[in-house]
Formats: sequence, structure tokens, C-alpha cells
Amino acid sequence: MDYAELVGLYEALGGMSKRLGKTFLISRILKKAKKDELEQLCLLVQGRIFPVWDERKIGVASKIVVKALVSTCGVSAQAVEVEWRKRGDLGLVAEALLKRRRQNTLFSETLSVKKVFSNLQKLPDMEGKGAVDRKLALICELLSSASPLEARYLVGNVVETLRLGVADGTLRDAIVWAFLEPAIVYDEDSCSIEVEDRDGYNALLGKVQSAFDTVNDWGEVARIAKEEKVAGLLKVQPRIGKPLKVMLYPKAKDVEDAFSIVGRPAAFEFKYDGFRIQVHVGKGIRLFTRRLEEVTVQFPDVVRAVESSVNGKNLVLDAEVIGIDVKKGGFLPFQSISQRIRRKYDIEMMAEKFPVEVHFFDILIENGKSVMEKGFKERRVLLKRVVSEKKGSIRLAEQCVTDDVKIAEEFYERALKAGQEGVMAKNLEGIYKPGSRVGYGVKIKPVMETLDVVILGGEWGEGKRSGWITSLLVGVREGDGFLAIGKVGTGLKELEGEELTFAEVTELLRPLVVSEEGKVVKVEPKVIIEVAFEEIQKSPTYESGFALRFPRVRRLRDDRGVKDMSTLDDLKRLFDQQ
Repeated sequence: MDYAELVGLYEALGGMSKRLGKTFLISRILKKAKKDELEQLCLLVQGRIFPVWDERKIGVASKIVVKALVSTCGVSAQAVEVEWRKRGDLGLVAEALLKRRRQNTLFSETLSVKKVFSNLQKLPDMEGKGAVDRKLALICELLSSASPLEARYLVGNVVETLRLGVADGTLRDAIVWAFLEPAIVYDEDSCSIEVEDRDGYNALLGKVQSAFDTVNDWGEVARIAKEEKVAGLLKVQPRIGKPLKVMLYPKAKDVEDAFSIVGRPAAFEFKYDGFRIQVHVGKGIRLFTRRLEEVTVQFPDVVRAVESSVNGKNLVLDAEVIGIDVKKGGFLPFQSISQRIRRKYDIEMMAEKFPVEVHFFDILIENGKSVMEKGFKERRVLLKRVVSEKKGSIRLAEQCVTDDVKIAEEFYERALKAGQEGVMAKNLEGIYKPGSRVGYGVKIKPVMETLDVVILGGEWGEGKRSGWITSLLVGVREGDGFLAIGKVGTGLKELEGEELTFAEVTELLRPLVVSEEGKVVKVEPKVIIEVAFEEIQKSPTYESGFALRFPRVRRLRDDRGVKDMSTLDDLKRLFDQQ
């Protein structure tokens, strides 16, 4: 497939705001693609070169791109810098300079998706003497064959700044549309669909999602859907060395609520104040976070502990890593070990300074075969068989199996007294469902998490909320600036005397308004509010790269200024801790 065709898709996606419209556009190009192009396309339509679980990054600095443009376009570095200041985007600079290029490349090769993908995937492996020159040569090779429009998106691919708004759900739906022939009719004018069989359509979406949650590779899922249809998707199995999405647990109000969801008796386990880790034991040992990032190098102590205390080969285990206080014999809060997750140097020193203990609570693969379809009670037996406990190193999650509310509540209180977040309650017969909140288990925590955020804008309300600023856009601090993390309106009241009201917030914001466009208002970032939320999710929608799930305004923090508010690092810490 020519790269120009992918660029055409990029252009169309940029002009399409509706999700179903994006789904249709992507499904068309997937249907046309050859089998060996699907992996590349599925990554490139999300602006990626490597899957999320692959630790490699292109890692090309902007100054290398500037050098490539100087070489390709025959202009000075100063000319590139001038254009960059004017346009603010190196991709747009590349497009403008190539339009003015004097020497036409009449004999250049037509760029293919395969060639672009191949060159870009080679970049991270180039290290040592002469690496910059070799990287430069690969980028120049692509730019010299590119049209101005292709150059714009090429640069976006290289510096990994393409934001196309293609979430996993959009790609999932596009695969269904392209290869599984759902009973739907798409209307291009309204970007809407008519579904003849809603249950059947949802079942197809579920099968594709389940396959992805198991292998975390849209390219592989697309290939299977194209060649083997539903039958192939149902056969997808997890593989050692390729992280699965972890099973997620919704929140229960209390122990009674937990029993009503997971049944009686249930297994209650400590919900540790640490970070979740997936341990793969194959030819070697590899560690992945809940976000699918590999952290094997950052935790050599965990690798050594697994080597000595985990019996058997070809395993995938689910666990929590928590900090331990060697002197006092207790646990340390997550903050004490969070800095180890992204550490690139002095790793052994950090391991000694912030020791950890691994608490295993589930097993997904044993002897190379998935055990996710077995009930949790049986998986716990298998887990005990492969894990040899050693205090200060490797432990099984503290567990209590009961059908008694009082016993479960006492266990919950014990977890809180131990400094943990709460407890998990699990269905003894529940299977392991990657990536899902399906009721096989729930978490019980005393309170929602909170952040102190600044109001960046909002929207003028309608109807009974007319005259008030509603749907508040909020953000966290990053350096001297602010990055949006979502919108919130829940928690504000309409009547006086009901805590913080829309009217009160509007009066605070009215003198801070700096611009209005239709209903949308931008304000000076001065008003701080406390926002509670259920979860932090990755999101391309906001500049921070994150969004809050079920945010709710708790109170005005008029005692805090922007220097006292939550930062992007705070947000990332809470995200890592989930």
C-alpha cells in the first residue's frame, strides 16, 4: 500500500469528529490492506510504531528532524527555525519547505507504508558512534521521496506527535466492520448506523475486544479476523512475554454490596498500597506494569526473588509490588517506591534504598497453558503450588474466605490498619477476564481518590442552568503551565445551601473570563477545586494524556493557590498506583 493512501486517511480522520465516521474510514483501508500490512496499519492509524507494551521508542529529537529538513530541502537551519517559530509544528514546516523546494525529485521512489514503517522501526536500535548520522540518513531517505503532504505526516510519525483521535474502541469496531460482516447499514451523510441485530453486533464487538485483551496486538487481531473470522478469534490464547490486559475490578460500596455482586462465600484479599505487576516466567523473567510497560530492568531484586521462590516454567502471574520498611517491619506507602518505576540509572542503589515485597494473587498461565477459564478457587490452589513464600521477598496475598459479613468487615479493618487501601472480594468460581470489569471481583475502599485541580474553562449552561458556567474544564499543573484532564459538573448544586453551587462557581469565574466562543469559555487558571474520581485513564482527548473516570466536585479549595495544587507527576503517580 502506498503511504499516500495512509496520508489520505490521516487527512480524512483529521476532518472527522464523529467516532462512527472514523470507524468507517479505518474499516475501508483495513479491508483493502494485504495480510502483512495489517500490523503496520493498525499501529500507524493510532500514531504508533510499536505496541504499547513494547519498551522501544523512536527517540528522535527535534534537532535531528531539523537537520533532515536542511539536508532534504536545501535550506539553512536558520530558515527551518524561522518557519518552526511561525508555524509551531515541524510537520507543517516540512510541508511548507517541500512545497518550495527548487529541485524536483522526479526520480524518487513512491513511498510505501512498508518502507516508512521499516525505516522508523530501525531508529531505536541505532546506538553508539555514528548513530545520529545513520538515523539522519533513514529520515532523509523518506523525506526525499515524500510529497509535501506526506512529509507533514512523516515528521509526525518520526517525532510521535500525531494525535488522530483513534481510540482502541474505534479500531475494534473498524475490524468488525471490515472483516466480520455485521448486520449494519452505515449512512455516510449522518455518520450513523442502523443495526439489524443489536445483540449479534455486540457479541462480535465483544469477541474482538476479548481477543485484543488477551494478546494486546490489534494487528494480530485484525489478521485473525480477516483470515479465520470468529472461529479464529475464539481460539486466541495468551502468550508468555506478551503482556495481557489485567482484569479490572469495579468498586463496591461495602461488604454487603460486595457479597451481592460476587456471591457467598467469597474470597477477600488485601488491596495493597503498591503497584500491580504481571510476571512472565519463560526463557527469562519479564515484568510488566498494569499499563503494559516493561519494568524488568528497574526491578532486578524482584527478578532475583522470582528466580529463587517461583517454581516451574512458562508461567504468567498477577501480583502487587509494595514497599517494605525493613527497620520497623511494616509496609511503606506507594509514594516511597513509585520513583523506581521509571528509573533509568542507579537501579541497584534504589533497590537497596526502597526494598519491595511481591504479593501474588492470581495465575493466568501454567506450564504454557492458559488457566484463565478455571475458577478462582482452583487458580489459587495452582498459585500456591508454584509460589514458595519468603518474608521480605515473595508472599501470597493475605486472604480470608467467608460468607460472614462480620468476619469480612473485620478483615477489611485489618487491611486498613496495616496501611493498605482496602480489600478485594472475589467470586470463588469466577474466571479471569482480561481488561474487564465483569463482576467476578470488586474492590472495597473507604473513599474515592481526590485531586486539587484548577478550572481552565467551561460552557454556558442551557435551560434551568442558563447563565451559569457548567461542564468545567479542569487541569493539573506541569511546570509553569497547565494540562487539561477532563470536564466535571457532577457535585455542583443548583440551589443555595446545597454545598458548592453553579452560581457560586460562576461568580468566581466571571471576572476571570479571557475568551468566549459560542458556549465555550476560557478562564484564567486561578480557582482551585477538589475533585474526586473513580479512576484515571489514558486519553488522547486532553493535553495531559489522561482523563478522570466519573469525576465529582467535592469542594472549593480557596485555601490553595496554583503552587499548592496537584501536578502532572501526582496524576501519574496515582495512575501507576491503580
